[in-house]
Amino acid sequence: MAALHTLTAALSLRRDGARVGGERIALLEAIGAVGSISKAAQQLGLSYKGAWDAVQALNNLFEAPLVTTQAGGKAGGVAFLTPRGRAVIAAFHRVEAELGAALARLEASLADAPDDDLGALFWSLGMKTSARNALRGVVSHVSDGAVSSEVSLKIAEGLEIVAVVTRHSVAELDLAPGKPAIALIKSSFVTLAVGEGLRTSARNQLRGQVLAREDGAVNTEVTLSLADGKSLTATITRESAQALDLKPGDPVTALVKAPHVILAVE
Repeated sequence: MAALHTLTAALSLRRDGARVGGERIALLEAIGAVGSISKAAQQLGLSYKGAWDAVQALNNLFEAPLVTTQAGGKAGGVAFLTPRGRAVIAAFHRVEAELGAALARLEASLADAPDDDLGALFWSLGMKTSARNALRGVVSHVSDGAVSSEVSLKIAEGLEIVAVVTRHSVAELDLAPGKPAIALIKSSFVTLAVGEGLRTSARNQLRGQVLAREDGAVNTEVTLSLADGKSLTATITRESAQALDLKPGDPVTALVKAPHVILAVE
């Protein structure tokens, strides 16, 4: 009988476009300890952008933000763990402990099984997506048409995203008022506009403020702060970003066509 290798696992929970793993829990714990995203990033050997993006993804993943921030002066900004953030850390470690116990039982039960049998015992915990934005919400309204349906998803208080999907998709995903769903939006599908009284064919007009801007050689990535700790990232040309003169704190409206919103369920 071949020797059975010791089973180990790293807990990683995926939910369409976002992931909660040990490294992100460590980031939350570090933020709670030092009160700063930048200091927590340094402590963990991360870039500030990587840590900041992780925090935004986590805030989008849950109904309430896990981390809140407050701008600072010369000393820099501060960050706080919310009660929800502390609860997520505690829940993760509890699941991690249960997983360790389950693996120990599994290893004992497979002591006499061939190594090849191990492959059939594992399954995917979720799906990956190339969409930059994954916003979790609850279906608030479904309006059926002859071929397509318009589905409204409440992302936060006063913040809704409308998607146009086929009636078949509505039935397949069991989309109905009160059901949870996730809106997936590629950053390249997000158009930015400034000013009041906009007239546009885009069904979704999401008002927010610029949180961050990162210029590349050709494109610029702009992240907006929306309601209730949610955020949305747009990829636009660098020329457009310069023309709009976007800076952190500036008000801006994100435009997203309803057919460009993909809906997913767990």
